[in-house]
Amino acid sequence: MTKKNEYKKTRFFEKISRIRAGDYKIGDFMIADAKDVDVAGGVPSMGLRRDRETGKSSGYRNRPEFLQQVRDLIKQDVLDIMLSSTATIEQLADEGAFENSKIMPAFRGNEATDAWVGIRGGRYRDFPPRPYRGAALEFARAPLCLYSLTYINDAEHDASSLEAYARFRADARMNGKMHFLEVFNPNVEAGLSGDQVGFFINDCVVRTLASLTRQEKPEFLKVAYNGPGPLEELVQHDPSMVVGIMGGGGGTHRDTFELLAQAERYGARLALFGRKINGAEDQCLMITWMRRVVDREVNSIEAVRGYHADLQRQGCVADRSLENDLQITDSMLKDAVTET
Repeated sequence: MTKKNEYKKTRFFEKISRIRAGDYKIGDFMIADAKDVDVAGGVPSMGLRRDRETGKSSGYRNRPEFLQQVRDLIKQDVLDIMLSSTATIEQLADEGAFENSKIMPAFRGNEATDAWVGIRGGRYRDFPPRPYRGAALEFARAPLCLYSLTYINDAEHDASSLEAYARFRADARMNGKMHFLEVFNPNVEAGLSGDQVGFFINDCVVRTLASLTRQEKPEFLKVAYNGPGPLEELVQHDPSMVVGIMGGGGGTHRDTFELLAQAERYGARLALFGRKINGAEDQCLMITWMRRVVDREVNSIEAVRGYHADLQRQGCVADRSLENDLQITDSMLKDAVTET
């Protein structure tokens, strides 16, 4: 799947078309897996290799093991989008991995330095990010790509980042690529209080999109979950723009499921998770229960219990006890918790 119009056979196209038309229904929430970890870090980015029966880790997965995990998820065919690096997408495309799948393949269109979080000994996130681009769009083997921006409340930095985004959009149009826009919270001190961050991001996003014609606009947004208020505000401001949320750090599985439940409730229509999936004991099982949460079949507590029960039936040792995994550790989620 390399041509832009071929994406019409995917669930992504079916769902986003209904959402944009105002016809969102239960089941249309999209789940994306961020398997682009190799552009964020080195050897550790592939995740820990674990023994299912003992739960013990034995170093990091190598690339063949990581690729097999991606193949398994594509074969499961529950995800809506599989995001990966251009190198991974190329290998999967050569194998025909997406040919009988309704999953949309996507690649990372830039690798800003604040995303270089997996480099051992690295401290790139301590500094204002630079909008580095490594992927050559003319060679990329997927019709959709991600572009990331980080606003830090500094005019020189933010204007420079926006100019780089404009150059990317021109390149994307020339090469027939669609894109979605990821906007990170500031990674350095930005003179904002905690409750200002979400609204600062909203205003930056709205101001950015105001300069774009329909031909230039992203297919959807991906932002951090900064609580119900900022999310609802962004969603309601322009119903034609589909808003998704990112997964953030690891946390418990209750954190994962509760984040999904709150995001769907307050208007997000997509979740793109990386570490929350890549670090799961069984990634296919995790996605199955994520799907059930966003489809409102189960709540976050029931999902944790169900996931643990499935792990046990498969003879897989969980990383945390059920009691510990039922805890919410992300403070952003606690005020709007859906179940207790």
